[in-house]
Amino acid sequence: MSKVSVIIDCDPGTDDALMLLTAFACPKIKVLAVTTVCGNQGVEKTSLNARKILSFIGKDKTPVAAGAVKPLLREPRNASAFHGTSGLGSVILPDPVFETEKCNAVELIHKTLKSHPGTTLVCTGPLTNIALLFTAHPEVKENIEKIVLMGGGIDHGNVTSTAEFNMLADPEAADLVFDSGVPIVMCGLDITEKVLITKEHIKEFAAIPGKVAAFAVDILNFLDGIHTKMGHKGIPMHDPTTIGYIAHPEFYKTVPMNVRIETQGKFTTGMTVVDKRGGLLNSENNYPTAEDKTERTNTLVCTDIDSRKFIEFMKDCLASYKDS
Repeated sequence: MSKVSVIIDCDPGTDDALMLLTAFACPKIKVLAVTTVCGNQGVEKTSLNARKILSFIGKDKTPVAAGAVKPLLREPRNASAFHGTSGLGSVILPDPVFETEKCNAVELIHKTLKSHPGTTLVCTGPLTNIALLFTAHPEVKENIEKIVLMGGGIDHGNVTSTAEFNMLADPEAADLVFDSGVPIVMCGLDITEKVLITKEHIKEFAAIPGKVAAFAVDILNFLDGIHTKMGHKGIPMHDPTTIGYIAHPEFYKTVPMNVRIETQGKFTTGMTVVDKRGGLLNSENNYPTAEDKTERTNTLVCTDIDSRKFIEFMKDCLASYKDS
């Protein structure tokens, strides 16, 4: 079976950790490289966490490179409230057994894309590294099959009323990427908040043998404590949905839309501006024709997901680790 080659750009991060566990276990995916960015925590911590996770699951031959230490134009923000001061909640993993690459994230992504055309980028953090890549090496866009990203939301945010964290953390980078011409699949809050891991689900995960599943359960228990205090009915599975889309797109409903990111709004900075009509006003400021809509849609927006099948997929991936 041919596998989908991917480069993962992430900011671990509790849900990034679950995403990495799922990605490396998925039989349909081959991870070529992992790069990190300032997001849920500073890039020093996200890089350390990525190496700890890969060491823990025996994937220490996969190159990891550290990326942007701050957004393109703004001061960095983090999400310690949801990911803890380390980025991995209350979980303590052993020290990594390998170092980061001497090159930075942009250089590693560029080098990997040049040698592996047709690679998919999986992006689960702010899009700073990808914006820097496209600015420095615009020609490499041709080597990208598509970008599957977690971020945004059609109708609401999760940090502000209009902005999701990854878009708000570096809106200029996000808008540059959405305007890049590279095919994009957006796994936003519209689906990630439909995949809710409940206490009953955590019990099912806990029944899976092995240290990797136990690590995932520790992460889920940490997140459950936070979301329970907030009165939520479960834990949204944000970042892992990107892996689910690559492995099982049939679990998802998608609609082509035009997506841009607000960078200057007084109350709406970081907002995912989604044209549900399929295109923007044309150059004559008229409503778009069918042809205009075809030309101006830039993103496949995921609007629904079979949450039951997705959770079973995650469980199957965790059960595949032979570590017990």
